[in-house]
Amino acid sequence: MTFTLSWGILATGQIATLFSKDLLISPCTRSVSDVTHKIHAVASSSSVERAQAFIDAITTENTDEKTRSRTEDVEVKRAEIKAYGSYEELVSDPGVQAIYVATPHSFHYEHALLALRAHKHVLCEKPFTINARQSKHLMSVAKANGVFLMEAMWTRFFPLVRELERMLHEEKVLGRIINVHADFGLEFPGIGDDHRLLNPMLGGGALLDLGIYALTWALLAAHRAPENLDEDGRPQKPRVTASMLKARTGVDAHTTIALDYEKSEIAALVTTNMRVRSLPESTARISGEKGYITIGWAPFRPESFTLHLLAPPATTGASGHQYVGTEYLSPKKIEFEIPGHGMFWEADEVARCVRDGKGQSTVMGWEETVMVMEIMDEARRQGHFQYPEELEAVEEGCGV
Repeated sequence: MTFTLSWGILATGQIATLFSKDLLISPCTRSVSDVTHKIHAVASSSSVERAQAFIDAITTENTDEKTRSRTEDVEVKRAEIKAYGSYEELVSDPGVQAIYVATPHSFHYEHALLALRAHKHVLCEKPFTINARQSKHLMSVAKANGVFLMEAMWTRFFPLVRELERMLHEEKVLGRIINVHADFGLEFPGIGDDHRLLNPMLGGGALLDLGIYALTWALLAAHRAPENLDEDGRPQKPRVTASMLKARTGVDAHTTIALDYEKSEIAALVTTNMRVRSLPESTARISGEKGYITIGWAPFRPESFTLHLLAPPATTGASGHQYVGTEYLSPKKIEFEIPGHGMFWEADEVARCVRDGKGQSTVMGWEETVMVMEIMDEARRQGHFQYPEELEAVEEGCGV
């Protein structure tokens, strides 16, 4: 039997549009038959008219040749989706099972908390919160109320990423991983100080907005490596060294983070900036004993990775030391088609977890979310960068 998850969309911006349009694509497009999705309601904080305009926009005729023939009947669904002019109305609707929080990340904590306290399952956009303390509080509320909670790190659910992890950690195509370099930079010419990327009150800066993707590539390669697991199978945390260059408003314009894993002897370098675009052919490079893998553009939505293996055989010198050759085999590009934008895979995970009564995902669990937030907290501490007190605050003593 197919399980249907009923969604409420909290916010009406660009990312909410992409997510909602993906929900309307038939699961058969991605060979999924056990779960499906319906949008029950949409809310805008400004007006019901804006929510209705959003509904009209996401239910226009699909022109994507790859998915058009298998897109749900969106025009029929238009009349079925409710429009609300406040977030409180949305989370109070008994027909909504799960809330997708798509507001700017300076509001994630507040709005996820609103939904959790209404006993709704929550998928919250990344970065999950402003700091780790806020993340931990949301998780305690979710646990107390018996609802599901996950950070919407959509890239983690791509078939490309799942195959890359299998090749790295099960097949061990590179042998032992030695180092990782991940970079995400974009240029934003001409933006004003009130733009969300430059405004401290909106959680501005490169690290939280862009750097979280570069961190994700470093962590899936280094943090999850078998050599980094303790006796109980838990990943060991890295030593964090960071530096920042500031923009005129005080937010980070460029951040560099070194992650050193002592147990596995893996070093990862993560860089992010909002001044220059990353090299398109290699936004991440994972190097091991047998070669390296490069991840092409875009770091948030890649459609391929390329395997570069050293040519055998290795040679042994007079001292007995084994020398690996410097010649490489022909690169092998592994491609993955995305039938839509690609946000439906994380939605499918939420649906399966809700169906199965789980409080968190095994793919993108709370431990990873907290660890990423703690790394970013430490990077900001070392970079002497703190957001305004009200943005960093946690509602202590407020119960669930």
